[in-house]
Amino acid sequence: MKALVLEKKLQLSLRDIDLPSDVGSRDVKIKMNTVGICGSDVHYYTHGKIGPFIVKEPMVLGHEGSGTIIETGSEVSNLKVGDRVCIEPGVPDINSKEYMKGIYNLDPKLTFWATPPDHGCLTPEVVFPSNFVFKLPDNVSYAEGAMIEPLAVGLQAAEKAKIIPGETALVMGCGPIGLVIALTALAGGCSKVFIADIVKEKLRMCENYENLIPIDLMNQNPIEIIKKHTDDWGANIIFEASGATKAYDFIFDSICPAGKLVIVGNPMNAIPMDFATLLTKEIEIKTVFRYAHQYDRAISLLSSNKINVKPMITDTVAFDDSIKAFERAAKNLPEDVKIQIQL
Repeated sequence: MKALVLEKKLQLSLRDIDLPSDVGSRDVKIKMNTVGICGSDVHYYTHGKIGPFIVKEPMVLGHEGSGTIIETGSEVSNLKVGDRVCIEPGVPDINSKEYMKGIYNLDPKLTFWATPPDHGCLTPEVVFPSNFVFKLPDNVSYAEGAMIEPLAVGLQAAEKAKIIPGETALVMGCGPIGLVIALTALAGGCSKVFIADIVKEKLRMCENYENLIPIDLMNQNPIEIIKKHTDDWGANIIFEASGATKAYDFIFDSICPAGKLVIVGNPMNAIPMDFATLLTKEIEIKTVFRYAHQYDRAISLLSSNKINVKPMITDTVAFDDSIKAFERAAKNLPEDVKIQIQL
């Protein structure tokens, strides 16, 4: 079957590759419609690895997907042929302790699309376990359905933050993940959310959303702005979504006493911690790795128009242009937020 294949670092092919096609009793076969390009896909393309996950053999890319059911297994009752769906790309071991405790995202045996050695979904058809496939409401498009995956990360972060209505939050990083975190924080009850980045073009996305306030790190100091807007108290919650070491220079002076720090961005290097401030302010730190039990709620938020991800989709390209799309994504152009591929 034709697929976008990462042969090795910096080498992509659009070619036929053998992929599973047999539909098990609890599986469904999906005709893929839309697949988003994620930062992790691009990182595998440009670096050939992420931490311990190393591309050692050809791998199909893509894990943010939506499509239509074209075949169901004999024991599948919750989905039928013709259903429009999105897919949660990680499948845990149902016998693992993590799965039994409901934290299946932390299962070390979990397989995840486009994470070595597992193939992704940038191919016309995929077979997948039905219990990780979710029906899309009629008013949620395929493009929005492919945004459920990053939105689930935002929901995981908002849940970890335990938002109290009326709180103020600061998000470091205005990429796709930073934006969905900001939107879920607003939907979760924050009265206002500040979002900081060094790229002013990305910050223009805030113009599409009420109570989402941009901070241009090239010209503004987030500590001063947060203090000014909170009567010198500080932000109740800070979400670190950039992975940048420099972000931590602002965090500890921007957060209020007993505030919450939720770390989502994965830094490339070790981060020096200001433990004196952590202790004297009693800052609570939470971390996020992917998500668990978030897809239903993410779909409901889109269907109810509580969250609008459409402005974030800055371009859609054809499957045959997938390689060009990845080459473009690797350039990290300031005007690009989310590029999607339509099959």
